[in-house]
Amino acid sequence: MKLFFSPASPYVRKVMVTAQEKGLAGQIELLPSAASPVKRDQTIVPKNPSGKVPTMLLDDGSALYDSRVIAAYIDSLNDTPRLVPAGGAERFAVMTLEALGDAILDAALLARYETVMRPKDLFWADWQRGQMEKIDSGLDSLQADWLDLLSGPVNLGAIAAGCALGYLDFRFADKDWRSARPALASWYQTFSERPSMAATWPKG
Repeated sequence: MKLFFSPASPYVRKVMVTAQEKGLAGQIELLPSAASPVKRDQTIVPKNPSGKVPTMLLDDGSALYDSRVIAAYIDSLNDTPRLVPAGGAERFAVMTLEALGDAILDAALLARYETVMRPKDLFWADWQRGQMEKIDSGLDSLQADWLDLLSGPVNLGAIAAGCALGYLDFRFADKDWRSARPALASWYQTFSERPSMAATWPKG
């Protein structure tokens, strides 16, 4: 397996944490990319029209994207541990938790692009505020609604949530999300010490 990646991408991190948890990280060859929000990587485009990372190339020449699909594929390769239950209500709970983690990441990326990529004279304060509100409501839900699932056996939803919180620390270091959410902060402190998380801390 080959993976187009960026060392700072939280979605690439989610894939690699999944691979670490499954014992498969050593089977993935990392391919450099030059993808950005305003310019597609033309090396990736023939396999993924969006030109975005992560994009995975399989041995048969086919491609998988985005992070949810790639992580689910990696999870399917063995059963130890199973990161998305095979069926029942728990399967959809884990998938919904993953979607919440990704939604927090989506908003965080849009907020960052607004401040570091958009020309200053075009900065849209209401847009920025709206994204930060999405982040805050997502964090509130993680603490109020999801701690039981987060705190159980490792699953793909917890990985997505952990990567979202890690991205906030990485790119929004001045944002104090912990004070109002001590239980979530306590969970993340423990989760972030997992070898899979320590091995994939973003760079750049």
